Amino acid sequence: MDWAVESVVDYVENVRPRFGFPDQPALWITERGGRLQPSSINDRFETYRDALGLHKELVPHSLRHSYVTHLTEDGVDRAFIQQQVGHENSSSMATYTHVSDDFMNPALQRALAPAFA
Repeated sequence: MDWAVESVVDYVENVRPRFGFPDQPALWITERGGRLQPSSINDRFETYRDALGLHKELVPHSLRHSYVTHLTEDGVDRAFIQQQVGHENSSSMATYTHVSDDFMNPALQRALAPAFA
């Protein structure tokens, strides 16, 4: 997901300065220079979700689940993922991981291959 880093860099270099407020330490700010609040993020997310006709179950927290799933599918170390989401136990991350069949089937085949060799 290299595009994510590029997108944030683009925001920091080209968009964020247009807001002004160079002394505001927050990355994501409002047009008045205040910190963007979780309720504002949720409201905006719901507005876009509804306008696009997406399922009501899709909420900003879904992005956290997607992040963990993509890291898992990309083969990132579980300890790193666990640290990223702030979980004490890696088993608690199971609810966050929703890997696709395209990932699961080859992973299962690799895991079982020695038993059938």
